[in-house]
Amino acid sequence: MVKRLMDVLLVILAFCLLWPLILGVALMVRWKLGTPVLFNQTRPGYLGKPFNIYKFRSMTDARSADGALLPDEIRLTRFGRLLRSTSLDELPNLWVIFKGDMSLVGPRPLLMEYLPLYNAQQARRHLVKPGLTGWAQVNGRNAISWQEKFALDAWYVDHQSLWLDIKIILLTIKKICVREGISAKGEATMPKFTGNDA
Repeated sequence: MVKRLMDVLLVILAFCLLWPLILGVALMVRWKLGTPVLFNQTRPGYLGKPFNIYKFRSMTDARSADGALLPDEIRLTRFGRLLRSTSLDELPNLWVIFKGDMSLVGPRPLLMEYLPLYNAQQARRHLVKPGLTGWAQVNGRNAISWQEKFALDAWYVDHQSLWLDIKIILLTIKKICVREGISAKGEATMPKFTGNDA
């Protein structure tokens, strides 16, 4: 209850303070990348229940001669990299937090296709609501391996508290300012998780 109250109050405060920035980013995305301005995708939430995330679009729709989308690292523009490195692309997810599908702090919501690939320990990340930021994000973000990331998520599930959430929020602000761990080497963000035998 306290965590949910903190989420709602901080999101309302963020909307009040950041609405000019949100509007400005939306207009820039429309100008630089066209429509749609928002990217949405179904992700697994608490106990694996599907919900939709929303982000500002950061990639073009560039395709090969046969109509297939080009790799992410090619479609990710300089402007898109700026949005991701500053986490401005995540601003629309404040609405998802307000709705209650996400929390400010928790394991990041990943792809639906990963669900059957988790082992029992890794699947525990779904015992709490997914978050806009989390323990894994302030301890390496995308510069650490999937196994390290999942271990940090499980640690958060076991040790979650209001004070830990406040610490993670403060560390997240620091990470955004110094722009650490934005992507894995040679990737737009992270390589796909293909299971624990890969």
